[in-house]
Amino acid sequence: MTDVFPESKRSWIMSRVRGKDTSPELFVRSLIHRLGYRFRLHRKDLPGKPDIVFPSRKKAIFVHGCFWHGHECYRGSRVPKTNNVYWKEKIERNVGRDKARQRELDFLGWRTLIIWECQIKDVNTLQSTIVSFLEE
Repeated sequence: MTDVFPESKRSWIMSRVRGKDTSPELFVRSLIHRLGYRFRLHRKDLPGKPDIVFPSRKKAIFVHGCFWHGHECYRGSRVPKTNNVYWKEKIERNVGRDKARQRELDFLGWRTLIIWECQIKDVNTLQSTIVSFLEE
C-alpha cells in the first residue's frame, strides 16, 4: 500500500509532531508543580534528555506518547494502514533507544519513571504514582 500523501505533505505533517512540550507533558508538569515539587526540563547532559528532572533526588520522568513509544494500550498498539513496515521498524527503534537510555541513566545512579500518555486520564492514580516515585 502506498502513502496517501505526497512526500512534501508528509514532511510537513511530521514536522508538526512535537518532541517536547507536548500536551501530556505539560499536563504532568502542571500536576507536579501543583504538588509542590520543583524540577528542571530536558537536561541535555543526561541520556535521553528526560522530560522532567529532579537533580537533587537523582530522579527523572519521561512522558511518552503511547503510539510513538510502543505502549501496549489500544492507542499504542495501533499499526498505521499505510507504510506499516516502516512504522513498525521505527517504533521498535524508539523502544530500543528508550531502553538503552534508561540503562544508561540507571548506570549513572538515576532512577526513572515513565508516564504513558494514556495514564494521564486517571489523575488520582497518576498523582499517587508520582508522589510514591519522588518520595521513595
